[in-house]
Amino acid sequence: MFVRDRLTVFVYGSLLPGLINHFVIAPFLIDSRSGMISGRLVDVGAYPAAVRDQLARTNGAVIEGLWLTIDRAGLAVLDELEEFYGIEESNDYERVWVRDARNPELEGWVYIWPSDRSCPPVPGSSWPDYLNSLTTKPKLS
Repeated sequence: MFVRDRLTVFVYGSLLPGLINHFVIAPFLIDSRSGMISGRLVDVGAYPAAVRDQLARTNGAVIEGLWLTIDRAGLAVLDELEEFYGIEESNDYERVWVRDARNPELEGWVYIWPSDRSCPPVPGSSWPDYLNSLTTKPKLS
């Protein structure tokens, strides 16, 4: 979505409310809405990466997250956080335009990796659910 000085970004990891990097985007946040995009998550450690590769397409994998409507100035802050320097530059994450997997009227930017870089897959489609599963594993006696 592109309205005047606002734009839409899909977030799925540490930028979600309650997670470690939400404070980065909070000053620019205008609105949020649940959503889902095609792709799969990999565990990078303190945060995930979204991968939209052949494996994700073959398996029909989806990623749960939020569509954030932000002030245009927030995009530069996200670019810095995600180490995106521009098209055809050496970036950590690439910024690509996507549509919601269930609601084609929702569209915007998302930061992805083109490949999983040998990082382990995240089971399921939600980074917060995955984090919760790590902290609630039963302890063996």
